[in-house]
Amino acid sequence: MLKHLIPTRSAIAHLRFVFSLFLLPVFCFAYSQAPQIITGKAVLIFFIWHFLAFPASNGYNSYFDRDEDSIGLLEKPPAVDISLYYFSIFIEALAFLLGLFISWQFAAAVLLYGIMSKLYSHPSTRLKKYPVISFLTVFIFQGCFIYWTTYTALAGVSIFNKWDTHFIIAGVISSLLIGASYPLTQVYQHEEDSSRGDRTLSIVLGYKGSFIFSGALFATAIALTFIYWHHISLLPFYVFLVCSAPVFIFFNYWFYLVGKSTANANYKNAMRMNFISAGCMLLYFGGLMVVRIFS
Repeated sequence: MLKHLIPTRSAIAHLRFVFSLFLLPVFCFAYSQAPQIITGKAVLIFFIWHFLAFPASNGYNSYFDRDEDSIGLLEKPPAVDISLYYFSIFIEALAFLLGLFISWQFAAAVLLYGIMSKLYSHPSTRLKKYPVISFLTVFIFQGCFIYWTTYTALAGVSIFNKWDTHFIIAGVISSLLIGASYPLTQVYQHEEDSSRGDRTLSIVLGYKGSFIFSGALFATAIALTFIYWHHISLLPFYVFLVCSAPVFIFFNYWFYLVGKSTANANYKNAMRMNFISAGCMLLYFGGLMVVRIFS
């Protein structure tokens, strides 16, 4: 077993470290809003999520999916091997152990995230094949769950004592932005998902429905962002609208193309949408974090 802990080149590719950084805006949002920050802990929390827990989840998911067609950031995914399975479990265990240096609550959150990723992927449970359950798993555990647990870990407070309206709305905004992207990451995989028996949300909604659903969630996120900043300062809200403009433009352009031909619901356009959305949100929430650091 020990020899399998040395990851092959294929295993490292399937960990998709860059893809895990698409969740970085949630960390940046939590950092920008936490009342006090201990720099050393913040660096460790970032490392645990983005270099251990998220890649472990990516790798575990890839091991059981065994995709032959394009997946996030891997246009031609290499064949998986057993080292991917063992190494993903190893770095997840490492994430949990390092989490104990933050707090037992944060370590428990990392453990729960890992458990949910396994339930999502493993053939015996395979939450991924249930459209609503799989969506809610991603919606919650890559959105509000990450925001709330990261915020409280950064601030050094108990998650059980931090349930004011502001805190809740920020978590919901995080989930809405993650949820808005979710069907669009599946829209080019209908054939392969169906062949595995996975009835994804995008398959249920169809091509047109996937775009309408995503647009509705993003519009709701905009409305909640207005509510969130309304009693503080509306400037961050207006900046959010500006940063969201490229996302809105490409989203509608892609929707138009898919309306002309479903062949345009392909990997290349999905990755363009992913990069534009992640880049714009990282610009906005990363900007909030920079302002927080230097204020």
